[in-house]
Amino acid sequence: MYPFSFTKVSDTRGALAAGRRGGRYIAGGTTLVDLMRETVERPGALVDISDLPLRGVTVNERGGLRIGALVRMADAAAHPKVRTTFPVISQALELSASAQLRNMATIGGNIMQRTRCTYFRDVTAACNKREPGSGCAALDGFNRTHAILGTSDDCVATHPSDVAVAFAALDARVHLLDPKGQERSLPFADFLLKPGSTPNREQALRKGELITVVEIPTHPRPLKSGYLKVRDRQSYEFALTSAAVALHIRGGVIREAKVAAGGVGTVPWKLPAVERHLIGERPSKALWTQAAERAADGARPLEHNRFKIELLKRTVERQLRIVGGTA
Repeated sequence: MYPFSFTKVSDTRGALAAGRRGGRYIAGGTTLVDLMRETVERPGALVDISDLPLRGVTVNERGGLRIGALVRMADAAAHPKVRTTFPVISQALELSASAQLRNMATIGGNIMQRTRCTYFRDVTAACNKREPGSGCAALDGFNRTHAILGTSDDCVATHPSDVAVAFAALDARVHLLDPKGQERSLPFADFLLKPGSTPNREQALRKGELITVVEIPTHPRPLKSGYLKVRDRQSYEFALTSAAVALHIRGGVIREAKVAAGGVGTVPWKLPAVERHLIGERPSKALWTQAAERAADGARPLEHNRFKIELLKRTVERQLRIVGGTA
């Protein structure tokens, strides 16, 4: 670990001032500290924001949800409004990491976490995400967790967050505060960036910006939702594939469908072709199978992980059946 300065702030103004000077924000520290120990990350200054008043969880009268950036993952998962309004979020959180980490890690930190690609974390390996222009050892390397969607010639690393997949499916927005105190918000789909030729730039953040809230918009009711994660072991393991599904079914017809996949994309991957196939149709096992066939549209598998296309289709189909009531 390289030397760094450490500042603890008690208000947003102090945090933004420190961020403007180049300090890196830290709260739970469950990802950043690990990367610093491995010398993957080498920040010169850390700003502890854990005392900021960003821990609220609220549901408006129309059913929209706001989760403060510093809400602990465990607290968000257990919150009665989250569990009843958007079960997909609670389930995604409860299938993440370990109980100990969920008690420390925050919502804002979770969506900011960096990839678990072994080449990224091995400082002796070429990695454009870690060192721009150095190359991508993963392109010719072996790793069952590599992405098959949203990849480029410079990066095939997956985004590791589970709850980010739920946020992507639900068309969440990320609210930000810049060092001048100006607020802005971004669609979740625009907040996390595909690698392209600049895989080292992972979020659409400006210098010193602070995440304040993740907002889920109002969705028509009733809304059934859930999260399914396929992994090599049952606890503390990242997804090979996952599926977040939310369906609004009225009069026996699917009126709205929200579907996203994890473990297969360089960012949480929205599946619009699957959604379009579902809307206006009546739930059936045949419909789920037909829709899931579109889950891998545009996939670019590496030779060693072609199995992920079939696994993705099966995961999406299974979760559609669970949420749609025909499992």
